[in-house]
Amino acid sequence: MSHAVSLSILARSQRFNARLGRVRTPHGEFDTPAFMPVGTRASVKGVLPSQLANLGAQVCLANTYHLLLRPGSELVQKMGGLHAFMNWNRPILTDSGGYQAYSMADINKVTDDGVSFRSILDGAMIHLSPERAITVQNELGADIIMAFDDCPPSAPDADADAPAIDPGSALANDPRLSRVLSRDKVKGQADHAKRLREACERSIRWLHRCKAAHARSHDQALFGIVQGGTDLQQRTWSAEHTCAIDLPGYAIGGVAVGETSDDIARVVRHTAPLLPDAKPRYLMGVGYERDLLASVLSGVDMFDCVLPTRNGRNANAFTSTGQIRLRNAKYALDQSPIEPGCDCIACAGDPAGPEPRPFTRGYLRHLFLTGEMLGPMLVTLHNLRHFQRFMRDVRGSIAGDDWDSLLTRWPVARPGYDAVRG
Repeated sequence: MSHAVSLSILARSQRFNARLGRVRTPHGEFDTPAFMPVGTRASVKGVLPSQLANLGAQVCLANTYHLLLRPGSELVQKMGGLHAFMNWNRPILTDSGGYQAYSMADINKVTDDGVSFRSILDGAMIHLSPERAITVQNELGADIIMAFDDCPPSAPDADADAPAIDPGSALANDPRLSRVLSRDKVKGQADHAKRLREACERSIRWLHRCKAAHARSHDQALFGIVQGGTDLQQRTWSAEHTCAIDLPGYAIGGVAVGETSDDIARVVRHTAPLLPDAKPRYLMGVGYERDLLASVLSGVDMFDCVLPTRNGRNANAFTSTGQIRLRNAKYALDQSPIEPGCDCIACAGDPAGPEPRPFTRGYLRHLFLTGEMLGPMLVTLHNLRHFQRFMRDVRGSIAGDDWDSLLTRWPVARPGYDAVRG
């Protein structure tokens, strides 16, 4: 069966499962592994579409939940679809809106029919079913659309709800308390396991409904989503049943909702090889460099995350050795750029200016402390370029398996490499 989106694999690592590829869509191609900036409301905050392209982004993501609430998918369709609406004539991916309906709504109710939630804008009750989620995405017109799935919460911390006990008190050695806490822990684990199974089974039922409702398969690619939390048996079950449905691509969901980096690496290392080799593999919502590299080495092709933009607006800049927090007083007299050698406008200067000069850390700190818009804009641009530079270098390392050089340039990513190698 011919699909609207396809993957060409150009090279493979001989040491890991990493692959270098290119995804073809109705609005052009993008190189993989790819990092997709998030334009939540059809806009990457503070960044012009031309700037986004110049930073190296070839594909971006928009959020169905927020666009459903405002301005509404029917309006976007009347305006020519999402590409015309946001002046981005390159590939776009939209999520289904389900995760936000679960996590952001003050009131929500999940049943086999869908999710009912209260709008964060005006309090109106809204019902989002698999069919409605697909109709909204058909109207938005993205190149890649996501199935409506049931995303369960992360496994509860075994000690999160345990009462604080003074080690010197009589209760500390009371065997009755130990039995109560042990019972509650076992019950919590059993409840979560039940919720995982329910989410996996419901997601498969919803995926069948999504595919049946999809009215634009000729020019929009529907991706299925594998769930299962950190339970590898559930991941296997979900992958088998999801991939039994013929789709243009598949995603790994539910590993950016509170899991540790070790858990992310373990789950992705197990799950990615279970997905079809010839189709794009997308890891949803993961964005730290260590997690990106571990997932690339496990065979993932696509990523998205709000970290570059959200952190940029909060004075946190990414560098090859880790984040720096520009509000810190130690940067008040720092005349260096965010990262020497970076070619973004913040670090290399404005090429349109008569004498391009870097914006110093000291100046950027001043902008944030005084509430000037330029600070968040410049650090956002830097962070977006940082991740595009990182993914460019990752792609360059795959064919020759030159991971030592990559880690020399990007030591921040070494924990992810060690997690897969070890």
